[in-house]
Amino acid sequence: MKHPLRKDSQRPQGRVFQLRQNKTAFFVCLVLHVIIVVIILRGVILGQSETVFTACLALLLLLIPSILEKSLQIELPGALEILAYLFVFASAILGEIGNFYQQFPLWDSLLHGANGFLFAAFGFCLFDLFDRKRHSSCSLSPGFLALVAFSFSMTIGVFWEFFEFAADRLLDTDMQKDTLQYAIHSVTLPSAPGEKVAHVRDITSTVIHTASGESITVAGYLDIGLVDTMKDLLINLVGALIFTLIGYSHFKHRQKRSIAAGLIPKVK
Repeated sequence: MKHPLRKDSQRPQGRVFQLRQNKTAFFVCLVLHVIIVVIILRGVILGQSETVFTACLALLLLLIPSILEKSLQIELPGALEILAYLFVFASAILGEIGNFYQQFPLWDSLLHGANGFLFAAFGFCLFDLFDRKRHSSCSLSPGFLALVAFSFSMTIGVFWEFFEFAADRLLDTDMQKDTLQYAIHSVTLPSAPGEKVAHVRDITSTVIHTASGESITVAGYLDIGLVDTMKDLLINLVGALIFTLIGYSHFKHRQKRSIAAGLIPKVK
C-alpha cells in the first residue's frame, strides 16, 4: 500500500518541473515570435513580398506544437517543444530569409537530420495515440516501438520530398537543389553496339539552348534534384536511426532518466 503523504509530496514536484519546462518553451516561442514580427514589418516597409510570406508561414508553423497538444490530447515535453520551435526558425527564417542554405552547405543536411530525429521521437507515442481507448494494458516490445518510430520518421521525410517536388513543379522554386555531376550513365542516350547503357564520363561542360536563342554553359552536367533528394532522405534516415536506437534503449532498460524520456510525447 502506497503511503498517502508520499503520493501527495511527489505530485507538486512533478507539476513544478513541468511548469518550468512550459515556461522555458513559452519564453523561446515568445522571443521567436517577436523576431519574426519584426522581420514581417521590415519586409512590408521594404516591399519584400517573398520575405513577408515566408515569415508569416513561420508564424503559422510555430502554432503546430500547441495545436497537436490540443487536437491529439498529448503532452509535449519541454525539450521537444523547444527543439520544434528552433527547427521552424532555423529552416524558414535563417534558411530561407537569411539565405543560410546557400551560405552554409551543411545547413540543409543538419535540418534534415534534425527532422528525422524529432519525428522519430514523436513516432514512439503513435501506438498509445491510436490505441488510447483500450481498457487493458498492453506491453509492446521495444523493437516493435522502434520500428514504428523509425517508419513514421522516414514517411514524413518522404512526404516532405513530395512537397519539395510539387513546389518546384507548380511554383517554379528550386527546393530540390540542383547539383553538378561529371558523369552520366543513361539508357536514353545512344550507346555503343552491344551495350544498353551509355556511359559518358569526364564531362567538362554542358550547353543549354533555349527557344529564344539564349545559350547557357554549365561546368558539368546539371542534375535537377535527384542527388539532393537522395542525400536528404539518407540524412533523414541517419537522424531517425539515431533517435530510434536511443528510444529502443530507453524502453528496453526501462530508463526513467534518459534523452528519450525528455523528448517522447506522452498521451494524456
